[in-house]
Amino acid sequence: MRASTIALVWAGLAASVCAAQAQDKPLLGIVSISATEANNARYIAGATAAAEAAGWEVSVIDAAGSADQANSAIQNFAGRGAGAIIDMVFPYSSIGAGLADAKAAGIPVVTWGGGIGSSVAATNGSGAPIAQPVIEKMIADLGGKGSLLALTYRTGEVCRNREVLLDEMLAKNPGIEVVKNEVRIPGYFEDGAQYANAWLASHPAGDGNLAIWGCWDDPAIGAIGALRQQARDDVKVYGVNGNAQALENIQNGHMTATAWEDSYTEGAEMVKLLAEIKAAGDAWTPKAVEVPAILVTQETIADFLKQHPEALGQ
Repeated sequence: MRASTIALVWAGLAASVCAAQAQDKPLLGIVSISATEANNARYIAGATAAAEAAGWEVSVIDAAGSADQANSAIQNFAGRGAGAIIDMVFPYSSIGAGLADAKAAGIPVVTWGGGIGSSVAATNGSGAPIAQPVIEKMIADLGGKGSLLALTYRTGEVCRNREVLLDEMLAKNPGIEVVKNEVRIPGYFEDGAQYANAWLASHPAGDGNLAIWGCWDDPAIGAIGALRQQARDDVKVYGVNGNAQALENIQNGHMTATAWEDSYTEGAEMVKLLAEIKAAGDAWTPKAVEVPAILVTQETIADFLKQHPEALGQ
């Protein structure tokens, strides 16, 4: 047999072995509301690292902010015989069709910020607890009075819960006037800037205490662009999640505060829990496995980065 023929035979055998090994790996399906958004990307990275270490094959579908696409993605993974599925941010009430197919196939579904309900086995990254320290600081900084632009997003459970918490806390501070605008995914940077421009037109410099709050960092960062274009340094800006761009804006004095969510660890911890969920089967009791957030301000940013230098690279 010629050497070239032998080489081809060995190559074919190697490919067959690799294919067989890949088929032996259980599939972890991840459905993200926006796979390129910084906090989503950190969670996916943490989940992927833990999954690969545990012998899973990982597949990610970006639903681009659409609950219909999220349902289709979960159904796709159920049809492919996934071992488990992670839903990122879509509330369990919005993915009923996907959950039904996964349940019928005996596939556990866990959520990041989607809450516990229906057949969801576990959740973490819940919105309200992470946002609370930022909202508390914002109200304190305003002294209980002033004007606030709130940039919201109601399709995702995380932002929905953060907005509910904001409303509850502002109800105790009636001196703060609120204007709300809902941003899109994709399009949150542009919407943040557009809504900020419109709001600034009716809130000139010297018009009392002014603040902008994003239910996550990126819309607030979009608003910062509008503030800088207009040379407005009289407006405090607050975000949630603590992505690298937000931390850099705090360092540079453009953002007032954010809450750093260790989403990489959240992703990793959720994947580690999957083995317990699958082993328990029908005996499993749904639960939350939260990782506490850290409030980061212009006063604390230097110390925070000493303790978490990896945060600027995420």
